[in-house]
Amino acid sequence: MTVIQIIMLAAIFLIASIISVIAGSTSLITVPVMLQFGVEPRTALATNMLALTLMSIGGTLPFIGKRVIDTLRLPLLIALTLAGSILGALLVLIVPSKSVPVIISVSMIAVTVLSIANRNAGVVPSVKIPSGIAEIAGYTVTFILGIYGGFFSGGYVTLLTAAYIMLFRMTFVQAIATTKLINIFSSLVASLIFIGQGLVDYQLGMILGFAMFIGGIIGGHITLSLSNAWLQRIYLTVVTILTVVTLRKSQPQNDSTSTTHLMIE
Repeated sequence: MTVIQIIMLAAIFLIASIISVIAGSTSLITVPVMLQFGVEPRTALATNMLALTLMSIGGTLPFIGKRVIDTLRLPLLIALTLAGSILGALLVLIVPSKSVPVIISVSMIAVTVLSIANRNAGVVPSVKIPSGIAEIAGYTVTFILGIYGGFFSGGYVTLLTAAYIMLFRMTFVQAIATTKLINIFSSLVASLIFIGQGLVDYQLGMILGFAMFIGGIIGGHITLSLSNAWLQRIYLTVVTILTVVTLRKSQPQNDSTSTTHLMIE
């Protein structure tokens, strides 16, 4: 890969990471771009995951000390995420993934519809305490999405953000901040597995990771500067666009790499 190509990739990763702090689904953009630049599919997935870990760290930093991260639920959420991500990473070895893009698209459509139907969810701080059933459902979804994140994680943070808004009654900024911190652990587990398999391009990964780390910091500060209403608008716009793109890419292709285009975050 030439220096010009690396610079172009870094610029794309920087922009994608700024946007994805709010909306998630980073890898629905970054992995296909890496494949277009000629990076071998498995290397692209592994290297992208390393970069995502750095982005999640950068995206979390602006929220530290702002009292928007759900620290009470955090220990259990992290534990469930780690358990689910490890299980999901192991499933990659035995479960075919070519049908998952359709599942992602359907899930994102459901997120969009539910968000529009519940326009105040995540926008106006809830005065109601989540019911016991909703609380249990939130933890259950965290574990299930953790498996999904370790297995095929395209749209993982996007779906997790929606779940926390609807089940835990978080505002958008609370859900974004909390899921960014949780995603550090999910991405790190997958990165360690990929490193153990010798799939990571460290030089490229650190360059792209640094770009995403900076993008995460910028995106975090932008998130804190916007109202929950604007965060909802940006979130829904990006999710709608990515849903259309994902549906198109889920169509049958002859390219053997088509089933790996949408893996990760």
